[in-house]
Amino acid sequence: MAHAGTLEIKNLHKQYQVKGEPLPVLQDISLTIRPGEFVSIVGTSGCGKSTLLRLVIGLEADYKGEILLDGKRIVGTSLDRGIVFQEHRLFPWLNVRQNVAIGLLNAPGSESSKAKSVQEHIGLVGLAGFETAYPHQLSGGMAQRVAIARALVNRPEVLLLDEPFGALDALTRGHLQAELERIWRAEGITAILVTHDVEEAVYLGDRIVVMQPRPGRIKRIVDVPLPRSRDRGTAEFAAIKEDVLSEFGDTPRPALVVPAAPRRELADWHFSW
Repeated sequence: MAHAGTLEIKNLHKQYQVKGEPLPVLQDISLTIRPGEFVSIVGTSGCGKSTLLRLVIGLEADYKGEILLDGKRIVGTSLDRGIVFQEHRLFPWLNVRQNVAIGLLNAPGSESSKAKSVQEHIGLVGLAGFETAYPHQLSGGMAQRVAIARALVNRPEVLLLDEPFGALDALTRGHLQAELERIWRAEGITAILVTHDVEEAVYLGDRIVVMQPRPGRIKRIVDVPLPRSRDRGTAEFAAIKEDVLSEFGDTPRPALVVPAAPRRELADWHFSW
């Protein structure tokens, strides 16, 4: 099992230069994510969600503030952070086993230990038997499973997910959300999900970070105190979903729904005539 990392973001500011003028993208982001926690980040387009992930993964270094993993400043990409994008980004000329093995390209260890880890993670995502299949022979959901296995094969401390199921149909997306929860629990790592899908955020997250745009900043953090695995059909689930959705409209937040007392059947009542 991987070591779960503690991620700390302190007073983070990020801007780009557009036509010679500064364009603030992120403003004063401060967030601590505990070891093994699953945090969902939601917000409208342009609120800087994906930029935040790019900074955490180490693809950009020009920012103000601090991003710390286990107390150490993040500098560049590293095997201790894995990422899954909306597109699977598999190499079409490599089969499933070879695509997953790419995640261990610069990792230490013997070839036999790497091969064992690759096979374990192919099994973890439910693709045992498809090791020699090529991307064009896989469905979209299966290709994303390969991408998840590739991100996890080096056992990172933190898994970053940038709209990983956004391009999939609703049925496949729902199934893979459940699979992702199972994989996250099996690996025991810290996970950060960026998504536009509030229901997905509630289903997977221990906490939901709601961001607002121009510049991107944290508007509110919502706890999700629901037992796992979660039932989307409960009043409690619906109440948290509506609570988060209300952050994107002009209407006030609804009060959280308290489940009604169970209805008594007619046979349970005693009548006097």
